[in-house]
Amino acid sequence: MNIEKEINEITGFKNLELLATQVVEGFISGLHKSPFHGFSAEFAEHKIYNTGESTKHIDWKLFAKTDKLYTKKYEEETNLRCHIIMDNSSSMHYPPIKEFNITKLNKAGFSALAAAAIMNLLKRQRDAVGMSIYSDSYEFYANEKGSERHHHMLLGKLNEAISTPGEAKQTRTYSHLHLIAEKLKRRSLVFLFTDMFQDDVEEQQLFEALQHLKYNKHEVVFFHTFDKEKELHFDFSNRPRRFVDVETGEHVNLYADTIRENYEAAVARYFSDLRLKCGQYRIKYVEADINAGFNKILTTYLVERQKFG
Repeated sequence: MNIEKEINEITGFKNLELLATQVVEGFISGLHKSPFHGFSAEFAEHKIYNTGESTKHIDWKLFAKTDKLYTKKYEEETNLRCHIIMDNSSSMHYPPIKEFNITKLNKAGFSALAAAAIMNLLKRQRDAVGMSIYSDSYEFYANEKGSERHHHMLLGKLNEAISTPGEAKQTRTYSHLHLIAEKLKRRSLVFLFTDMFQDDVEEQQLFEALQHLKYNKHEVVFFHTFDKEKELHFDFSNRPRRFVDVETGEHVNLYADTIRENYEAAVARYFSDLRLKCGQYRIKYVEADINAGFNKILTTYLVERQKFG
């Protein structure tokens, strides 16, 4: 097989910005069924009124419509800085996909579209966003800005990342998180998308790196990105298969039924341990199943944004 040819045929998203807008519009239209009822009204121009604030800027017309108090948000009120970090190692490009859409995603494609949707919300609220993309190398870094040009540049980098998966690109999350922690000079809301496929030593180093970010007063949200059907429940037909580690090239030949029960129990323990360790380090842990849509991602963003201050 010509790996280079296969890689070159990957086209990514035809229009990532449009898809992100569709994801966000669908999410906002459903907010009236959630605890954020009314939040979608004049989304970019208002924020929830907090008791004790001046009443000078309350929008009384919106109060009449929603029976909730909102204050008008002015353009200079860019009060949030967000940094999105995406793991682009080879394992994130499972399953292999040539052309992406909302219903056809691998872990990298899901992370890119989720990141683009978060960026869409940040843009609506005139907040600043930066980005880091890494694998075994630090592939891309941009600090936090809010301009239209910056926004389009980040979308281009996301599409470029999922379109060039490379071969045997391993995960070096911990080393790059330390670099990012050094680069982020102002307090930020940090979103990390990774599948956490790494050995036990790297896992401990990862949490030390995440603690570095917490030490610098950033709020950290870990989106644990995985294919629940395949990677947790091991839902493969029971015929002879070769399972290959795309990062190391190691492989094993087996029938899925012979190990499914033990595999699922081991992975479930691993996920549970990750969740507990995140709790110990006061890091927000969110399961991000690539087949479950984006509402959990965007709801987490709204909750964390309201807490961030």
